[in-house]
Amino acid sequence: MAGGYDLVWANDSDPDAVSTYRANFGNHAVLGDIREIPSEEIPGCDVVLGGFPCQGFSLANTGRRADDARNVLYMEMLRVVASKRPKAFVAENVKGLVLMDKGEVLRRIVADFEELGYDVKWKVLNAADFGVPQRRERVFIVGVRQDLEVDFDFPSPTHGRRPDSGKLPWVSVGHALRDIPDPDSQHDLTNHTYSKYKLRFNGYIGHRAIDPDLPAPTVTGRGDNKGGVVVLHHPSNERRMSVRELAVVQSFPVNFDFDCNQSAAYRLIGNAVAPSMGRAVAESLQHALKTAKVTTGDD
Repeated sequence: MAGGYDLVWANDSDPDAVSTYRANFGNHAVLGDIREIPSEEIPGCDVVLGGFPCQGFSLANTGRRADDARNVLYMEMLRVVASKRPKAFVAENVKGLVLMDKGEVLRRIVADFEELGYDVKWKVLNAADFGVPQRRERVFIVGVRQDLEVDFDFPSPTHGRRPDSGKLPWVSVGHALRDIPDPDSQHDLTNHTYSKYKLRFNGYIGHRAIDPDLPAPTVTGRGDNKGGVVVLHHPSNERRMSVRELAVVQSFPVNFDFDCNQSAAYRLIGNAVAPSMGRAVAESLQHALKTAKVTTGDD
């Protein structure tokens, strides 16, 4: 059970992602290229979650193009939704998707799902607004089947930057890591050892000092399985964060098991949806679906 949902199937082409998923959620994760998996092999479900490759959309990718091969993989999610006809779907991507080709890419994606009979909404959410100790903006695209007559609303922020916002204050990275012991001390945490890389304040964006009184800057990672280590300093600015610390900054539970090597774990964390932000969207969708019109064929 995750966020009130039963997980029935998952897929990734990254062996480290699949092994880590299995270690935490069960053996129903399938390793393979989604383009090679027939729709008949995917079980029916109420909600389809997807995170099609975001690197082609990313603002960090100065050569991003609408015809990037990584971008068209959203069509695979479209295929699965068309075949399974779930009550709803949720897709997450980088903020850069909103601006790509002056918004034409996002408009095309929304139109494609609308043609399948879904009411589609999108919104850019900041993880810090949902208690994540990190400033991380991502676009969420949510579609609900039109015949269910459901009016979905995105979750309202629970946290705010301004003291007079009437919300809980943003969670600082220093506060989030206050109970995590130093990797050299005696502890029973997994994935909590010093990084082999030394700090170098050399002007690169990855080598940036951390203000312990603010949420961390966006945790990033490469989108393939060939390495790519996320560089984020510990608030002490004397060393890099361990995998466990970086996972806490992404709002992963402290007992979440990364069943892979250190470099791969950093990458998985950087490419992940911040769990607390994802949970907020999932709970809002679950609440909306409880008001759905009963339709023949639905449970």
